[in-house]
Amino acid sequence: MEQQLAEVEASETLVEAALRVLNTADPFEKARLGDSVATRWLQGRIATPYDASIDLPIPDRPARLTDVKLVSPGSMPKLGKAGNLQSRQAIVHSLAHTESWAIDLSWDIIARFGKQESMPREFFTDFVKVAQDEGRHFTLLAARLEELGSFYGALPAHDGLWDSAIATSGALLARLAVEHCVHEARGLDVLPTTISRFRNGGDNKTADLLEGIVYPEEITHCAAGVRWFKFLCLRSMNRKEADSQGCELGADQASKEENEEVIKRFHAIVRAFFRGPLKPPFNEEARKAAGFGPQWYEPLSVKEPTCE
Repeated sequence: MEQQLAEVEASETLVEAALRVLNTADPFEKARLGDSVATRWLQGRIATPYDASIDLPIPDRPARLTDVKLVSPGSMPKLGKAGNLQSRQAIVHSLAHTESWAIDLSWDIIARFGKQESMPREFFTDFVKVAQDEGRHFTLLAARLEELGSFYGALPAHDGLWDSAIATSGALLARLAVEHCVHEARGLDVLPTTISRFRNGGDNKTADLLEGIVYPEEITHCAAGVRWFKFLCLRSMNRKEADSQGCELGADQASKEENEEVIKRFHAIVRAFFRGPLKPPFNEEARKAAGFGPQWYEPLSVKEPTCE
């Protein structure tokens, strides 16, 4: 068995490895396998991102265990403000569940869109790093949950994050805009308050985990979304440097008019794929660190007028 696995690993592309992660049901094994795949890619032991001659089926829904009771987002019990043990357990459980889906989202974007959109190698590397981070976040939060006397699967959860993934499964621009520049950016908005609540409740260990590991790494995840959204927009404007020299150069050298067009496109896509206005207050410092300023998101916090 080990020899067969070694043979598979020696010959598989990154997309094939990503599909193995997506088809792994146990979230702990999913995180472990994802970390292994990421390490091999970053060390150059996976040679190619995909085989251009083969179209591999991407699952509509990744494999998941059924030991987490799923409810609709509106039916979720209140998490509280970390003032007691029950509330702290509920918040950490919710965060762990989000991270479990974030693992799948990262490998899905690699498997679903990398070949389809002829993305450069840097795209794959960015999201491999994101996937590896998300797996580590899940593992650490699940371990912390056990230290708090609970476990992953003990409380209900919702799968709203994957609902958005399904809605954006046909367009990489939409996936980047909604998942990484809306949902992940929302995480940047609320995490500082969550951290403060754990500190105020006397749980410095959870606060340190969120502040020292999860929060700074989530900024880089949002940055990846912004970076590749800009890249795709500039490439569609026939910016040759966006293709030949990578997304950073293309974005940095874009004209004011081109940047304005990128932002307009972002607004249009978010309004098409995300229901309702974005909710302030916004964490301007973290969002700026991720590569986008108020002109990207503030207009989306205002509800559009409807025709009577």
